[in-house]
Amino acid sequence: MFEEAQLYSPVSHHDDGTVEVHLGADHPGFHDADYRARRNAIAARAVAWRPGEPLPRIDYTDGETAIWCQVSAELSEKHRRRAHPEYLAAKERLGLPTDRIPQLDEVSVALQALTGFRYVAAPGLVELREFYSSLGDRVFHSTQYVRHPSQPLYTPEPDVIHEVLGHGNQLASPRFAEVTRAAGAAVARAERAETVQVIADVFWFTMEFGVMYDRGELKAYGAGICSSYGEIDEFAEMEIRPLELTAMATQHYDITTYQPVLFAAESVDHLEDVVGAFFAGCDDDAPERLGAVTAVPTGS
Repeated sequence: MFEEAQLYSPVSHHDDGTVEVHLGADHPGFHDADYRARRNAIAARAVAWRPGEPLPRIDYTDGETAIWCQVSAELSEKHRRRAHPEYLAAKERLGLPTDRIPQLDEVSVALQALTGFRYVAAPGLVELREFYSSLGDRVFHSTQYVRHPSQPLYTPEPDVIHEVLGHGNQLASPRFAEVTRAAGAAVARAERAETVQVIADVFWFTMEFGVMYDRGELKAYGAGICSSYGEIDEFAEMEIRPLELTAMATQHYDITTYQPVLFAAESVDHLEDVVGAFFAGCDDDAPERLGAVTAVPTGS
């Protein structure tokens, strides 16, 4: 279960029209005035963007491009050894550049041709219901900033590397894309906040931090693992549990650290049969069925 207090770097809009990203005191860029100014400027572009307008294009600096190139190069070899074949095939189809940061509009064009998904610009973390319900329409809210250069191997926040290298490659798989869409449609149907949270928790342990067996070997397919060349080295050493809905809906997790508990699907078919089917049939009784909340007794 996720707690709202874990939210990293909320974004606020001031009366004078400026936008501020609030970095936590433990953030690697907290004391870096240039980085903070850059984050504010990129977030402001997303705040100013309106649906129907061309997506903001960011003029990435040489330093930001270098981080993308470094992470892409490191992940290339690690993906070959540790990513699931379904993810690898999707990555090959999408064909992201490794020598520059692609703009969200060009990734959208490629993804729409493959699975119908497209990106929209977000200044930071998006409220759960808004983020997930958009997935039901095959719309993915994406940040555009780059992680701090002092910690290129991992970010506790969803930067453009996570959103595009992680989720973009994943969404190029029609099968993964359909599970993602089903999660969004489930949230769009949900009337209760508790139901939205249960869907988000199951999504976290699958499409974000999911692992899956391939010919007896544990592989990664979750976007959070596949976009972190630190975590992709560590996931096989974590506590691996069977894919089980109640366990995923009630397992506490911290979004700012490596995940110590992961849930393994036996195959893509297994993921679809368990998680895809859960999203497809999810209703507002799900929190009680899964033990995520205590049922309220009815009067006699």
